[in-house]
Amino acid sequence: MATRLKLYHPPEEDTEVAVAEPDVRVRLGDLLPLVAMAQRLNFVWLKDFLDDEVAVSSDLYEVLLEFRSSRPTSA
Repeated sequence: MATRLKLYHPPEEDTEVAVAEPDVRVRLGDLLPLVAMAQRLNFVWLKDFLDDEVAVSSDLYEVLLEFRSSRPTSA
């Protein structure tokens, strides 16, 4: 007689991804010059963090979206 396969039903969990609070808070004015310099000098360690996410305020996010879509010309 053939063995019947049993289906595994994982326990139902919330589909929402829990977002942890940031460990360290840094002013954007302190962070940007360091990241810009690391990118300009092509520091390899910066590439290790390119997939990391950062949290920004909703108003900064809106400004960044608008900035990206406007493609400002060089002065």
